[in-house]
Amino acid sequence: MTAKKRVFGNLSGTEIKDVYGPQDIQDLDHARDLGSPGDYPFTRGVYPTMYRRRLWTMRQFAGFGAAEETNRRYHYLLKHGNTGLSVAFDMPTLMGYDSDLPKSKGEVGRCGVAVDSLADMETLFRGIPLDQVSVSMTINGPAIVLFAMYLVAAERQGVDFEKLRGTLQNDILKEYIAQKEWICPPAPALKLINDTIRFCVESVPHYHPISISGYHIREAGSTAVQELAFTLYDGLTYVGSGIETGLKVDDFAPRLSFFFNAHNDFFEEIAKYRAARRLWATEMKRRFSPRDPASLALRFHSQTAGCTLTAQQPHNNIIRVTLQALAAVLGGTQSLHTNSLDETLALPSEEAVKIALRTQQIIAHESGVPNTIDPLGGSYYVEWLTNRMEAEAKAYFDKLDETGGMARAIELGFPQSEIHRAAMAYQKEVESGERIIVGVNAYAEREGRPVKILKIKPDVERRQILRLKERKKRRSAKRVTGALEWLTRAAEQDEYLMPPILEAVRAEATIGEICGVVRRVYGEYRETAAV
Repeated sequence: MTAKKRVFGNLSGTEIKDVYGPQDIQDLDHARDLGSPGDYPFTRGVYPTMYRRRLWTMRQFAGFGAAEETNRRYHYLLKHGNTGLSVAFDMPTLMGYDSDLPKSKGEVGRCGVAVDSLADMETLFRGIPLDQVSVSMTINGPAIVLFAMYLVAAERQGVDFEKLRGTLQNDILKEYIAQKEWICPPAPALKLINDTIRFCVESVPHYHPISISGYHIREAGSTAVQELAFTLYDGLTYVGSGIETGLKVDDFAPRLSFFFNAHNDFFEEIAKYRAARRLWATEMKRRFSPRDPASLALRFHSQTAGCTLTAQQPHNNIIRVTLQALAAVLGGTQSLHTNSLDETLALPSEEAVKIALRTQQIIAHESGVPNTIDPLGGSYYVEWLTNRMEAEAKAYFDKLDETGGMARAIELGFPQSEIHRAAMAYQKEVESGERIIVGVNAYAEREGRPVKILKIKPDVERRQILRLKERKKRRSAKRVTGALEWLTRAAEQDEYLMPPILEAVRAEATIGEICGVVRRVYGEYRETAAV
């Protein structure tokens, strides 16, 4: 019986040769395809000096229980060298529901922090000067509401909106594709996003109003190529939608940011980031003809891959995260979150978070990697792989264009089906042993002493509900009713929604009450099952 020949390939299914040379990149033109860092097409980086002038922002995603507990974690992170905060919200908040609703039972504070009203947002950032710390918020369907709460919390600190820095995820298309957390159908959801972008253009110039997220597409099981293609196409969709509402491309495109996964295949991830910058620059130039070079520059946050973490031998996750973080840095990320070793078991403990943060600091200060820009540029393999990933992503662009755009493709289930097939193929490889996962299907061993994990106390939900009921009693019911009626009229008449939402927040309306108006006016989204 003839032994099966081993095929070397990456996670996108691309077959990799034994060696690469000049013949593999003979069509590469330095000026056209690479350029210098900070210049079009930005393949080598979006800034001329990259990390030589300023390191990437080191963020740690955190949020659990009530706002008080998360606030303590934020102070802990800042004390240990974090340079930016990233907020994780619980499931009811992500879905735009109040903690006291029956459908929220058992989920309050479990996978993130519970934020029902302005009071929770103020508690979340108590003692943290919002004009001095960059804040990222992972929220999508109700993003405009949580952003309004954040703005009013800053206002009550005496901080001008112009001094706020950070990023709002606010990417609803990837929710329909991958994560499945939404409030209303795509058309009104895009309107909410456009209104947020408009407000940032006019009043919060240093805040990124949307972070187009491939991270969750990858976590749902996509390949690196699919993550690259669907994420960038989502971004182009947002740009087109903003222009249709009357915004000028150069007024908001420089404030767009992206969020990518840092997965296990080291060189594939580096090539993905380089291809993303070049493809975004060329497609933006071709489709929208902006005048400001900053509108062509793709800036991105990255996070190590949660889906690669294993419950078996969890300390192995430290090595996985280190390699993934190094790939993100070599790929030119602007900010980075490193996962904790215990996140596949529970919300991360303080000790695990500190190790994850120290991983970034060691790369930054001890590895020598930041000393030069795009150190792998010119590698035959890396340049070939960058070209290959760009070409495969463009092929997806052509299919999406032919379909009628991303919204129509989502209705037809196209991206969902592509991701599903990729996820199934990967799982089969793992189950057959064709793809080795150390400690899971190879080098397994009897589990020793389990790691200590963070446990959410059962009374968190009870206390959150009691506080919410007390706040509702103390506020002015007349003011809340008036603000929600204004919001209802504005939504029905397709008016600008940020002013009435800000007024509702100041009146201490809850996230559930505000999102309830959105649901009543626009309807709720029901997904059509993809085949």
